[in-house]
Amino acid sequence: MMKKTEIKVEEFIRKYHMIEEGDRVIAGVSGGADSVCLLFMLCSLREKMKFQILVCHVNHGLRGAEADADEKFVEELCERLGVPCRIFRENVELTARKRKQSFEEAGRMVRREAFEAMCREYGGTKIATAHHQDDNAETMLLNLARGTGLNGLCGIRPVRERWIRPLLCLGRAEIEKWLESRKIGFCRDATNEEDEYTRNRIRHHIIPALEQQVNMGTVRHLNELSAQLQEVWDFIREQTMEAWDACVSVKEDAAGRPTVRIDGRRFQETAPAVRKFLAAECIREAAGAGKDIESVHIDALTALFEKQTGKSLNLPYRVRAVKTYAGVELTKGEKAGKDAGKEEVELRIPGEVLFPGTNKKITCTVFEAQGDFSAKEIPQKSYTKCFDYDIIKYGLFARFRRPGDYFTVDRKGSRQKLKSYFINEKVSREERDRTLLIADGGHIVWIPGMRMSSAYQIGGRTKRILKITITEEQ
Repeated sequence: MMKKTEIKVEEFIRKYHMIEEGDRVIAGVSGGADSVCLLFMLCSLREKMKFQILVCHVNHGLRGAEADADEKFVEELCERLGVPCRIFRENVELTARKRKQSFEEAGRMVRREAFEAMCREYGGTKIATAHHQDDNAETMLLNLARGTGLNGLCGIRPVRERWIRPLLCLGRAEIEKWLESRKIGFCRDATNEEDEYTRNRIRHHIIPALEQQVNMGTVRHLNELSAQLQEVWDFIREQTMEAWDACVSVKEDAAGRPTVRIDGRRFQETAPAVRKFLAAECIREAAGAGKDIESVHIDALTALFEKQTGKSLNLPYRVRAVKTYAGVELTKGEKAGKDAGKEEVELRIPGEVLFPGTNKKITCTVFEAQGDFSAKEIPQKSYTKCFDYDIIKYGLFARFRRPGDYFTVDRKGSRQKLKSYFINEKVSREERDRTLLIADGGHIVWIPGMRMSSAYQIGGRTKRILKITITEEQ
């Protein structure tokens, strides 16, 4: 039975041509069950398929002695298996603070950067990660809940450029059973048992509920759907590129800014399903980015073709779409100034700061919560709010909005994107760009004049209170 597991992995690798003769595979090994299984599977095939393995281990510096023990375990395991090992020691907490990211996001980016760096330094041709079917199911549900299109529902691909996932044919239980049968030890990360991260909550609560109360084959069925949607997505991408060739022309000005022209008649002749993907591709081309492009923007651009000549539309990244006689033309405007939108001022706690380019003064005071108090006893106006000071992680900054900003909407920890909140509240794009925010990393603590994050509200355990007041200086 266990031999069948190894055969399944080999057949999966060959099916997707993940590894070819002469490849140098950089394998990400944390020491956990999944990555240890990946390493042993690759080692069992290296002579048969004639490729080399090198291991990359990243110590995030978050779990102290436990992380150091994982590092030592991986080093000793690699030595035993005769596999070269490179250790990267990173301060993920500091990285998260500098990049204004969550620990989860910063850790993911640090690992990716380490794998890529090792690839460059050691001549790696492939990067193997230990993602499996449960990971894929979690990714699909996470994307679905957050709001996604077809591409997000495709989940994790077996192969994306030089990144390969040889264990995507196995489930978590299968991996652990195989390790147990071979009497192979691995490390256990205690943070995987916590519910702090959204993915962990899906793993511990959502998927088990679906399996126990709906269908035991939930993970398998989601992976089957993932494979089907990947084929559909590839077909639509192919059709979109054909439509691009027929409908779109791009010309750059002296500064390298593109003007994207879409032929109206040919665009309208394109199949509706392809039309929306083509519209999104045109916005991305004009913008030079794609993260903030949502269905509302794609629908608005598509609708512009039906309007009279001269009508225009403002899109993300300062892209402006104009209806012309021939169709629609998209151009990108210049920033209002050299550092437009980049202003950021760290608050002095206690103390006061002036926000550059405005007449806003931000004053912070801190005082102890005395005895039996209630937040209702503290006067709070639209531009004066009080917060639980001990909850703040990174220090507070006054700034304008950035991609990925969010705030907590209730005591349960539910999150909402800042962009979604602005849209729901019908805040115009121009007003969104000039709305001053108080932020703790990517977590918006307070939208002055509108609302504050529930995560920082004063409660019965509050020891220190931070009061922030924003005033207009003459």
